[in-house]
Amino acid sequence: QVPLVESGGGLVQAGGSLRLSCAASENIFSINAMGWYRQAPRKQRELVAEITSGGSTNYADSVKGRFTISRDNAKNTVYLQMNSLKPEDTSVYYCRIRGSGYDYWGQGTQVTVSS
Repeated sequence: QVPLVESGGGLVQAGGSLRLSCAASENIFSINAMGWYRQAPRKQRELVAEITSGGSTNYADSVKGRFTISRDNAKNTVYLQMNSLKPEDTSVYYCRIRGSGYDYWGQGTQVTVSS
């Protein structure tokens, strides 16, 4: 297990922005995809956004046009720029890095959007 260090969560008013970062604590090779998931209380964990090694992106319908995922391969880091935040975006956000033979998750960072 390679520890993933997440940062950037916090409390923001509706309409505001946050940028989440997730960095691997050591080099990871043969990454297939890097992504962000979220889980609200009493709900299942859901995909927010994912970016593949080829650069293809996939977003949940609820965040399209508001969130942008990006990555820095040299730093083994994935970012999530979240704009026009809504109260329903309130959740714990987890990063995920998966590849051949591994599937790493971060510890989660809380994002709270007040109305």
